[in-house]
Amino acid sequence: MDTHLPPLFLERLKDLTEKAQRSYGEVLNALCASRTISIRVNTLLSTKESIYQELERLNIKLVTVPWHQNAFILENTSIADVTELQLYNEGKIYIQSLSSMIPALVLSPKSEEKVLDIAAAPGSKTSQIAALMENKGEIVANDISQNRIYKLISILKMSGVENVKIMNIPGELIWKKYPEYFDKVLVDVPCSMEGRFRCDDAASYEDWSTGKIKKLAKIQKWILRSAVSAAKPGGTIVYSTCTLAPEENEEVIDWLLEKEKGKVVTEDVVIQGFTFDQSLSSWKNAVFSSQVAKTKRIFPQKNMEGFYIAKLKKVSSTL
Repeated sequence: MDTHLPPLFLERLKDLTEKAQRSYGEVLNALCASRTISIRVNTLLSTKESIYQELERLNIKLVTVPWHQNAFILENTSIADVTELQLYNEGKIYIQSLSSMIPALVLSPKSEEKVLDIAAAPGSKTSQIAALMENKGEIVANDISQNRIYKLISILKMSGVENVKIMNIPGELIWKKYPEYFDKVLVDVPCSMEGRFRCDDAASYEDWSTGKIKKLAKIQKWILRSAVSAAKPGGTIVYSTCTLAPEENEEVIDWLLEKEKGKVVTEDVVIQGFTFDQSLSSWKNAVFSSQVAKTKRIFPQKNMEGFYIAKLKKVSSTL
């Protein structure tokens, strides 16, 4: 198959799928298949039932998602057409990949809690967290980029979100402002985005390199450690990426478990009705802690982009 994807990426993908006992061909086909359009119903402004009825009236074919009560796959339309819909422009539906909806579900924020989204822009997951919290409690949405903050503000406003305070500081420093303050923290870090590569879209992979992976992994570690220090003892931290690179996934969690020995533990990642892929126990010369086995992967497949999710519990103070 002539994919135009970087040869070194394909070589790594072969190693990765072999280690994970997944079919290299199937994963590659998924990266080359046309992308599914999925939406999340914004329950702050509408209901699943009324969205279903309205889209049916517009003759848009909907497929329900067994593991997410407020998500649909749209079959006979395009993203451009969906963005023209009144429902979309009123913030009642949000275009979001299904994999991207999983971290907030794993975080499972409650309406009385204090929640941090440490790398929040453009706001897909922040708006989802606000909906899960029914616009109650307290959310701090942080991002380092002033430009992306404008996008974040615009999405939250359009989604009717009212319980968010916006911050614009480096994620690795936020723990100093909020030491052991949050019940739950989402750490959806900037990554090399391998799970979203498209064979027919050079822009999705043109700046990929193993050097970039190394550089990102360093940033991810410090953002995650800051997130842990911003969480209360007893708090939950969910770490996620949309990449396949073990250096940005299992290796980051393994590093944190070593740095905060005994103070942070992994918990099972479970979504009722959804089957995850197993994480890796080793990569190249690195052998990971047995605790890393509780973290999960999603390999690119029909309807799903590649993703990695780890759920951590903070057992005692890390300050």
